[in-house]
Amino acid sequence: MLTLNDIQAAAARVRGHVLDTPCVESKTLSQIVGAQVFLKFENLQFTASFKERGACNKLVQLSAEEQARGVIAMSAGNHAQGVAYHAQRLGLHAVIVMPRFTPGVKVQRTRGFGAEVVLHGDTLEEARAHAYQLAEQRSLTFVHPYDDEAVAAGQGTLGLEMLAAVPDLDALVIAVGGGGLISGVATAAKAIRPDIEIIGVQTSRFPAMVNAIQGTQHPQGTSTIAEGIAVGTPGKITQEIIRRLVDDLVLVDEGDIEQAVLMLLEIEKTLVEGAGAAGLAALVRYPERFKGKKVGLVLCGGNIDPLLLAAIIERGMVRSGRLARVKVSARDIPGVLARITAMVADTGANIEEVHHQRAFTMLAAQNVEIELVLQTRGKAHIEEVLQHLHDGGMEAVLI
Repeated sequence: MLTLNDIQAAAARVRGHVLDTPCVESKTLSQIVGAQVFLKFENLQFTASFKERGACNKLVQLSAEEQARGVIAMSAGNHAQGVAYHAQRLGLHAVIVMPRFTPGVKVQRTRGFGAEVVLHGDTLEEARAHAYQLAEQRSLTFVHPYDDEAVAAGQGTLGLEMLAAVPDLDALVIAVGGGGLISGVATAAKAIRPDIEIIGVQTSRFPAMVNAIQGTQHPQGTSTIAEGIAVGTPGKITQEIIRRLVDDLVLVDEGDIEQAVLMLLEIEKTLVEGAGAAGLAALVRYPERFKGKKVGLVLCGGNIDPLLLAAIIERGMVRSGRLARVKVSARDIPGVLARITAMVADTGANIEEVHHQRAFTMLAAQNVEIELVLQTRGKAHIEEVLQHLHDGGMEAVLI
């Protein structure tokens, strides 16, 4: 059974090999959600994830014989890089099995740490099965991403650091995939502060741990922007710890996570992946639950695909009214487009895109539809633009 002593021993082993990352208050986020919010910046680790802690603690405890044979792990992301990096640092051969769909940048980064990357299978389960086969065939030690006490103990070291930095926290809100992080943190935190509240957060598209612990039947999806916690099969060891020590598990939606990623980028100027924003997403979705409390959040990873980040930023701008699509109907005569764009400019909005539509419209043949994508200051500004177009004799609607 995982104990505080295990986590304290892990802290001694990883000291100097992983960062004791900052844990500081965000005054702006605190004002927004109505709780005093403290952020643990695990996205500042060398591989931009807390996964280094568990990987390091596991690898340094291997016997000389196990170290000589090497290790193997299955991961499409942060665990792969954590194992590969610390194996390289310790002089161990590491084999990382990744599904074939893994983005090339993650494959290249893992290889960059000296690991042998094997691409196999179209799903995580197929890759995991192949990793177990290779482990047996080549006598490699399998390093599980979460269902391993040494790994969970390593992850729990950040819990020690958070309570050392802010001893009077009322609650810790932790993202949950397979459960390694929350198991380690809950074990450490509850031993030090039995009254502290531990809340786990899962995405509604991958609610496996919630279903296992609460006996619910939430359906499982196939994809999520929080791919770091997209785990279909919760760990057995971690499940037992969560059942015993975690006070509650909650679900958040994709939109909540998108909003939290953007808030952290705009307010804290820090980049997190979807899983890293899950804790803040829970505070945004359930503000009454945390109102007036001192809450610790773990920004557990910062490895986000740039194209996904671009999409999140753009969708966030649409939600806030800073990006809008307006359809204007007018007589198709020379100069009408110039008039419309001049009227938009009069309001201070900026035109990002123009689509001049003649054929694919139900309007009379003499008329034209013009779609404008506008950069605005917010929803009130959009209304100002529409009103100015109406005053100028144009039919204009937000689409």
